[in-house]
Amino acid sequence: MSRRPLGQLEAEVLAALAGLGGSARTAELVERLEGDPAYTTVNTILHRLYEKKLVSRTRAGRHYRYRLAVDESELVADRMREHLRHASDPGGVLNRFVQTLTDEEARQLRGFLDRPEDRG
Repeated sequence: MSRRPLGQLEAEVLAALAGLGGSARTAELVERLEGDPAYTTVNTILHRLYEKKLVSRTRAGRHYRYRLAVDESELVADRMREHLRHASDPGGVLNRFVQTLTDEEARQLRGFLDRPEDRG
């Protein structure tokens, strides 16, 4: 099994947590993640996300239950903006991204772009 970059696993854990729509224990998240990551790895990621204030936690017996402490769409949008900021050709990156959109995603994007009053 190849190792994924730590940032990618953090993003996958956050997405899994968001997909559950509530709170989850480490073991529940391990079951939802691809590639069979170790329990201890996911637990470490959750601890780091807690320290970064991206998740909150509550004690549930001997374990914690974690929940998102931030809006997922804002988190992903910030990550996308950061990638664009570091690209040597942001326009090319956006073009490549748009080419990968499904018809429904493209329709939604067009709708957002056609309503400038909804931006910002």
